[in-house]
Amino acid sequence: MLKYEQSAKLLERAKQSLAGGVSSEFRKYNHPHAIFYSHADGSKIYDVDGNEYMDFTLSQGPMIVGHNHPHVVKRVDDYSKTGQLFAGQHLLEIELAEKLQKLIPSAELMRFCLDGSEAVQTAFRVARAKTGKKKFLRFEGHYHGWLDNVAWGLSTPSAEQLGSREDPVVFPWTQGLPDDVQDDFIILPWNDLALLEKKIKEKHHEIAAIITEPIMCNNGCILPREGYLQGMRELCDQYNITLIFDEVITGFRTSLGGAQVYYNISPDLSIFAKAMGSGYPISAIVGKKDWMNLIAEGKVIHAGTMNSSNSTVAAAIGTIEVLESGNVLERIFSLGQQLMQGLREIGRKNDSNLLVQGLGPMLHTGFTNLSAVYDFRDVLTYDKVKLNKFISGMHDNGIRIIGRGLWYISAAHTEKDINTALDMSSKVLRQL
Repeated sequence: MLKYEQSAKLLERAKQSLAGGVSSEFRKYNHPHAIFYSHADGSKIYDVDGNEYMDFTLSQGPMIVGHNHPHVVKRVDDYSKTGQLFAGQHLLEIELAEKLQKLIPSAELMRFCLDGSEAVQTAFRVARAKTGKKKFLRFEGHYHGWLDNVAWGLSTPSAEQLGSREDPVVFPWTQGLPDDVQDDFIILPWNDLALLEKKIKEKHHEIAAIITEPIMCNNGCILPREGYLQGMRELCDQYNITLIFDEVITGFRTSLGGAQVYYNISPDLSIFAKAMGSGYPISAIVGKKDWMNLIAEGKVIHAGTMNSSNSTVAAAIGTIEVLESGNVLERIFSLGQQLMQGLREIGRKNDSNLLVQGLGPMLHTGFTNLSAVYDFRDVLTYDKVKLNKFISGMHDNGIRIIGRGLWYISAAHTEKDINTALDMSSKVLRQL
């Protein structure tokens, strides 16, 4: 059983200067409280109490090539010596953009930003300008950042209070949201093409864009039903609606060109971030020229003093170079699928209602009597108490998983790591 005394002391100290003792709300909910880390390397991360964890959180996703990867670190170190921020253009920025153009089919033009939340709002602005319409359609349980107009439909007091599938009730995720921001969006359950088509036929004159995670990674790691994304693409074409893929998680993870390559669907605009920069603050809005020319011509303003700083661009170049080398992504897929198969077998042996879903590079574990989950309403059937006990038990045994049951695989993980995680999973499940 791991000990956390030094982290507890530092948390109390931090609360005197940091609101809640943290700099991001989600960090409060580690086990048994916010943890302070000292260093990380490869697939391992270490806390100030000297505990070692096999890391399947990958810092909420960005560390796709592992912590402290020597090639990424050298790229950043070498290029940072030329300067930190020019507030002007530099050569490596062009090289990164050209590389992304080759990898991402819809990336005819792009702009770099700092994070996914900012890039999402840029995409909405472009979609409104392009279509002349004002609203966007999004889906229950999909995460597109924490800003006002997307901070809805992420939580609910109870499943019963969600209302009908045709006309959902949306709940604010936080206090402090203006009521009129609800006029910005329409929300629906995901993975239901007939319902989506019905709503678009009714409201298409208002809808500038549909935004979706191509895989519902943030809640349940749910794959799209066959034909769902293609049907969405066809509806957008039919009704002059911008299709936006939020590839913050799926980008560089499902393929180097994202889920749009994996599923052979071409969105109009896409958001890439997280795995793009190995922990450095960089994102990109990429898209087709008909949309991105609105930014190029200055009709839609996009700006940011810190955009495409030297270190962030170098980190992105270095990360992609690692992913392009050898068979890195194939190996990540293989290890993830080994983990999924092993977890399922452990669940069966322990007569557990453990459900494992995902693609491999990212996967989800939860406890439900359903044989599969297809949308946020299904996700609400998960036993949160049992999941919390599982995640906490894994953490106490040196396996770090995102609290909502999401696992990520990196290029640094090994078969030994997977087998260790499976051994610990079996031990913890027996104790539940």
